[in-house]
Amino acid sequence: MAQTQLSDLVAAMARALVDKPAEVDAAEFDGDNNSIVVELKVARDEIGKVIGKSGRTAEAMRVVLGAAAQKQGQRRVHLDILD
Repeated sequence: MAQTQLSDLVAAMARALVDKPAEVDAAEFDGDNNSIVVELKVARDEIGKVIGKSGRTAEAMRVVLGAAAQKQGQRRVHLDILD
């Protein structure tokens, strides 16, 4: 699995949740100690749809992202949701 697929995975999940999928953008950066940081940007008025009640949707996205990163051989992956 190539590194770019992690940001594509996050973007696909976010596009399925929001009303303005054209405004979804995800990017990857190398972090410390063999980790990856994935930054997700959505429209300001739709950030609640991505985070969900009590952060449950964001946490579910992080679990899926962590499983995909583990399969790729990464020890850690961080999802940052930006507005």
